[in-house]
Amino acid sequence: MGFGVFIHRSDSIYNDSPAEQYQFPSQYLRRVEACVGDWIIYYEPSKVAETRGYFAIAKVRQVIPDPCISGMYLALIEPGSYLDFANPVPFNGAMGPVERGVLNDQGRISGRAHAAVRPISPEDFSRIVERGFEEKAPLLPRLDNDMPSPNFDEVQTPFAFDQQRDRMSVTVSRILRDRVFRRVVLRAYDERCAITGLKLINGRGRAEVAAAHIRPVEASGPDIVSNGIALSGTAHWMFDRGLISLTDDLEILISRQTNDPQGIRSISRGVVESCA
Repeated sequence: MGFGVFIHRSDSIYNDSPAEQYQFPSQYLRRVEACVGDWIIYYEPSKVAETRGYFAIAKVRQVIPDPCISGMYLALIEPGSYLDFANPVPFNGAMGPVERGVLNDQGRISGRAHAAVRPISPEDFSRIVERGFEEKAPLLPRLDNDMPSPNFDEVQTPFAFDQQRDRMSVTVSRILRDRVFRRVVLRAYDERCAITGLKLINGRGRAEVAAAHIRPVEASGPDIVSNGIALSGTAHWMFDRGLISLTDDLEILISRQTNDPQGIRSISRGVVESCA
């Protein structure tokens, strides 16, 4: 087992779904197999417009031949392991490439940096992950006792590394996953409720909106931005109880079971037909 970097483009021609599978040709088979049972970092190259750089981690569960295309393989991702970085990490930092293993003996970037799949040292892996989950400006949740307090500070749950036999294993707590999921979803929605369109920031600078999973965690819903939606308190309550839902095109459905459909319509945008 070993850590790796998998290059993924948002405009990829491969059948990739970062939270589920990674398609690759046979030339990378041994490198991918070396990552089975361990963690990889996804990287979007600088040639992509508005590149995210190093943008997520995931754990490789197994490798299988692609059942649809001869000579291609699929790296299957451990369900629930994928997690976007709170802060995408650029390839170059203040001291040069953040992934120092791509440098040759002369300190120049080698051809290794262009490989779609490549191993990464525990030191480079740790450096990138720590920067990816660093909380520079936390998007903190609303608190019921939200009054000014000069001593307030959020307790940060660290990304935990265990050193054993010169390698590191990684565990991601539910607390960390929820906090990072909230950050990336609220950033995607500009801290605005997707149902009401309201963007409310309270006196402590906290967004009065929550990040909800469209497909619940209990139903194996992944912690990815496409499975998230930003909702204000009332909208979140209605969503959780099935009084409102979404179409595949993210239009709002109102349940016929609600006692005040007109009231819901008055505070919602993009409403279509009522549902059962």
